[in-house]
Amino acid sequence: MAQQDAQNGAATENSSPTLSFLAFKPQLFVEALKANDAVLFYKNAFAAEEVSRTLNPKRKADQETPLVLSADLKIAGSSFVVATVDDPASLVKNGGNGVVFSLEAEDIEAAIAKAVSAGAVAEGEVVEFEGAYGGRRVGKVTDPYGYVWQISTPVKKSADVEV
Repeated sequence: MAQQDAQNGAATENSSPTLSFLAFKPQLFVEALKANDAVLFYKNAFAAEEVSRTLNPKRKADQETPLVLSADLKIAGSSFVVATVDDPASLVKNGGNGVVFSLEAEDIEAAIAKAVSAGAVAEGEVVEFEGAYGGRRVGKVTDPYGYVWQISTPVKKSADVEV
C-alpha cells in the first residue's frame, strides 16, 4: 500500500511532505478573433456548458463583436478554459502547442520547487498580477515533455484593522 501511495504522489519517509493542490484547469489558447468560434464549437461538438465568460474591456460598444478574453467551460463535470492569445505565432516560437495546465496551490514556491526537483524547468519568476478574477501570484514550469504548467495562488490582501 505504501508503494502505491508513493506512486500516487504521497510522501514517503525519505521525501518531502505531501503537497496538495486546490484546483486543476487546462487552458486551450486560441487566436483572439477565433475564441468565440472555439467556445461555440465545444458547446456544439461536446455539449460543453459555458460557466462564465470574460470579454475584452478595451473593446468599444460600437464594435461589431466583443472579443472573448476567456471562457470557463465544463464537459462531463470537468472544467477547462478557452483563452486568447494575441499573436498565435508566439505559441510556435515558444515551442508550445496552445495548451497550458493550470494548478492552484496554497504554497506556490513549494509547488514549483517540487516540480523542478522532479525534472521540470522553472520559467521566469513568480509574478503578481491583477486579472479578471482578482489578484494572483503565478509561476510557470515546463515539464520534461514540453507541456507548460501554470501554478497560481490568489493574492491574500491584508484587511485594514480598526483599533
